[in-house]
Amino acid sequence: MSGKLKGKFTIAEIKKHLLTAISYLLPLIVASGLLIAIGNLTGGTTISSLDDIGSMTVPSAFTTLGGMGMGLIPAFIGGYIAYSVADRPGIAPGFLMGEIASFLGAGFLGGLIGGLIVGYIALVIESYLKVPKWAQALMPMMIIPLLSAMLGALIMFFVLGGPLTMFTAALTNFITGLDQSQKALYGFVIGWIGCLDYGGAISKVPNLICDGLMADGIYGPEGIKVLAAMVPPIGVTLGWLLSKAIKKPIFKQTEEENIKVAFPMGICMISEGVIPIAMNDLVRTVISTSIGCGVCGAISFSMGVESMVPSGGVFVIPAMTNPLWAVVALLVGSCVTAVLLVLIKKRLTPEQVNDLDVPEDDEEQEVDLSGFSLS
Repeated sequence: MSGKLKGKFTIAEIKKHLLTAISYLLPLIVASGLLIAIGNLTGGTTISSLDDIGSMTVPSAFTTLGGMGMGLIPAFIGGYIAYSVADRPGIAPGFLMGEIASFLGAGFLGGLIGGLIVGYIALVIESYLKVPKWAQALMPMMIIPLLSAMLGALIMFFVLGGPLTMFTAALTNFITGLDQSQKALYGFVIGWIGCLDYGGAISKVPNLICDGLMADGIYGPEGIKVLAAMVPPIGVTLGWLLSKAIKKPIFKQTEEENIKVAFPMGICMISEGVIPIAMNDLVRTVISTSIGCGVCGAISFSMGVESMVPSGGVFVIPAMTNPLWAVVALLVGSCVTAVLLVLIKKRLTPEQVNDLDVPEDDEEQEVDLSGFSLS
């Protein structure tokens, strides 16, 4: 492998390309989801034929445009992940792989894999294909995109397209076929994992899956993602207020100041504000918040809460299906977190509350092990 390709095929590199593509994709998803939500809330319907264009209203225009935007998701994810891998020569073939995925019914996953494959094909062609000097200017705008698209199309149509379509259909049927108790279990798992590290690497895995399912028209997991992300900061805030009410100090003064910042961030679906609070008592805080997120996810999924908008916090709850149950799920999950925090966190002394750097136990008791024997 040439020096130019060294290190390009690692898991870390693939993850970087995936996150880059998602960052380009999110504005499309947010705008399209909001257009659909606004259109539906104001009585719009999707116009799918020119024969019905005469009945187009302003709300229907929003709903129809939002649906068109959602239909572009496979092409966007394919185009921008290929762009991240191969730069400008990868954009066109990546978008074309996304269009193939849409045509085959492979959806978000097909666009993602197709874009990744064609991006690496373009990178290999750029590294190994030697052309005369007069043709070098044609490499990025014609030769690489054309050859990459041709090879990628053959792989998608004749090798990967069928399995990806079957997998997407099977996943869709599985999720839509879950009964209420099964939805509660899966909702708990999605919410629990999605809040383990407050927006870090672990939570990005279920969040990405939720985004992919939303792109394929399954909106329940996205509702979990939006609501559960708000549970840690709101739950910690409620826990602080509850500890004040029962006069059991569990937060230091510096943590209380951080809570005042974390709460407004949290209602905007930014859970990272909890990190400096959690770091002082990581295990107990993670246990409390992750269980609260799981409860929120279980209620949300089992009660049919769906979100067509992937972010926005409390401000997109009115656009969700079953918004009342969305509020219930958020409040119950946050209250569970608050109660657990008050129950399992240690009571702090006045010195500890004021950050006077006093150890939690005034005296360390020596443990006598002289009588211990393995025999």
